[in-house]
Amino acid sequence: MQYDLAIIGGGPAGVAAGVYAARKRLKTILITKEFGGQSVVSADIQNWIGTVSVSGEELANMLEKHIRTYASDVVDIRAGELVEKISKKPASHQEQDDSFVIKTAHGEEKAKTVLVTTGSERRKLSVSRADTFENKGLTYCASCDGPMFSGKDTIVIGGGNAGFETAAQLLAYAKSVTLLESENEFGADPITVEKVLSNPHMKAVNGTRILEIKGDTFVKSVVYEKGGKKEELPAEGVFVEIGLAPTTSFVKDLIELNKYRQIIIDPRTQKTSVKGLWAAGDCTDTLYHQNNIAAGDAVRALEDIYIYLKA
Repeated sequence: MQYDLAIIGGGPAGVAAGVYAARKRLKTILITKEFGGQSVVSADIQNWIGTVSVSGEELANMLEKHIRTYASDVVDIRAGELVEKISKKPASHQEQDDSFVIKTAHGEEKAKTVLVTTGSERRKLSVSRADTFENKGLTYCASCDGPMFSGKDTIVIGGGNAGFETAAQLLAYAKSVTLLESENEFGADPITVEKVLSNPHMKAVNGTRILEIKGDTFVKSVVYEKGGKKEELPAEGVFVEIGLAPTTSFVKDLIELNKYRQIIIDPRTQKTSVKGLWAAGDCTDTLYHQNNIAAGDAVRALEDIYIYLKA
């Protein structure tokens, strides 16, 4: 059969679009490896609108419950599947419009339109014991976990705009923030660097090489090297901001990506460079990436998809 819409991804964006698709009675297939997106690993999310505090696991369960409640006979859910490739099938005599072929390890599905909401994965810190202390003081989401470190000494690893923006967030409640950057110059905008470093509770060290994360049941310090000298910096919270890797390899031969492999979209409609294909959330080149923003972007895309299919 041919679906009206294929939604790829089960985070806030994918689920928001799926709920709207169900309510609009668009025959939809939703394919996702898992529900929840990047935030599934967060211990305490305090900025998901409508909830004061929720864990990443709880949020994932809430999202799955919401879409399954509305799915009925309209949305087919394929959880635990990964999309390997999306290609465009030329129109035939039976079909007036082009359609898309979505290939997974379990076979192929066809859809008139596609919405990609696969997000991105944070680049992990690959040093000794970093994986041991993930979610035990070491985190990749300041907006999710930052408030838990109120009144504590913290470290930010990464000197780009994301690193300095994370530091700025932490300065609102942390006792101190020390930013460690591997390059000799910070990658963030100079005006941002100047503003953040003007805070008396802020310090930054460039030209460093992170060697180890130390602690017992929780993070206690970061060991780094600078100029051949080893240093150990005490901290109760470590925030890693060394970049994101968009999950877009399965459409790289089909649509236009920017140099960061993000999907280029029209911010008014979420349309991509290919007719019939939209994208929303962290896999796109939109300026800000947050759960609430991703959900809103996906709803915008769904509204445009509905007009495209029905108008």
